[in-house]
Amino acid sequence: MLFQLEPETAHHLALGSLRVFEPLLPLVSLVLRVSDPRLERTVFGLKFPNPIGLAAGLDKKGQLPLAWERVGFGFAELGTFTARAQDGNPAPRVFRYPDQKALINKMGFPNPGSAEAAKNLKQLKESGYWPSIPIGINIGKSKVTSLEEAVEDYLESMSYLKPYADYFAVNVSSPNTPGLRKLQEAKPLKKLLIALVKEAKGKPVLLKLAPDLEDKPLKEAASTALSAGCAGLIATNTTLSRKGLPSGKYPEGGLSGQPLRKKATEILKSLSRFTKGKVPLVAVGGVFTSEDVLEKFEAGASLVQVYTGYIYEGPFLPARLCRSLLKVKK
Repeated sequence: MLFQLEPETAHHLALGSLRVFEPLLPLVSLVLRVSDPRLERTVFGLKFPNPIGLAAGLDKKGQLPLAWERVGFGFAELGTFTARAQDGNPAPRVFRYPDQKALINKMGFPNPGSAEAAKNLKQLKESGYWPSIPIGINIGKSKVTSLEEAVEDYLESMSYLKPYADYFAVNVSSPNTPGLRKLQEAKPLKKLLIALVKEAKGKPVLLKLAPDLEDKPLKEAASTALSAGCAGLIATNTTLSRKGLPSGKYPEGGLSGQPLRKKATEILKSLSRFTKGKVPLVAVGGVFTSEDVLEKFEAGASLVQVYTGYIYEGPFLPARLCRSLLKVKK
């Protein structure tokens, strides 16, 4: 039914339904959640009940941290949040390609701003609607902020959102904010990450990278993250490539889903070689099946996130992946 609606309308309806029925979710948690000590793992100092996480981009306003635990995720990443509230890019800005199990989005970080998001998260936490799974907070640059002022913009977001983050993900790799990917270059990236690691005061800071980086800049970004004290790397964000889609004209924006899987895994393998196990890697990009999860683990990932796979496969995906992993572990 949701796929009969315009993509962004379907997204809002799905999240709205989760909010309405959130009090009832514990009743179906036996179906939607898989608890088993064999799935547990400790990564960058945090304990994860299972390695399947929700990627940033689905809960852009940070409205449903508890719901993600109840539907079976082992962790969830909220946002992306920016220091300034912004509506994002003009609609239409989400496009489905069901035959390829792919999405193109050019959202542009629509969010209420970090201060307002912090207020909402505080209210949820104080009311008891807070999960026991690790919660990541994904932060990006406000569109109106210049690259020269980017550090202050990210720091403002972190200062507001720090009480609600078990870890931070630094987004410098979205293709939908003009100029943002320039922050992946060594000099501005080093300045940004050193400031954020210091401000985080011991909370893990992870860097999320683009799949479109060549080997040299990818290695430089990874080395910069390591030297700045980052606790991990996330590979990858969406891609500007249209490889895996039929030939034709496509809208601007980042491609996610199955066409991204192979490229994201290649980047993951490269990062694993570059870092030599010095920091954990979080994989995201084209995860739909347990085979996809195992591919990411074999490429060096400690944790896996889903986004487009969850949209196409539905709410039973985390449980299905966890049960499949348990069969492999027997």
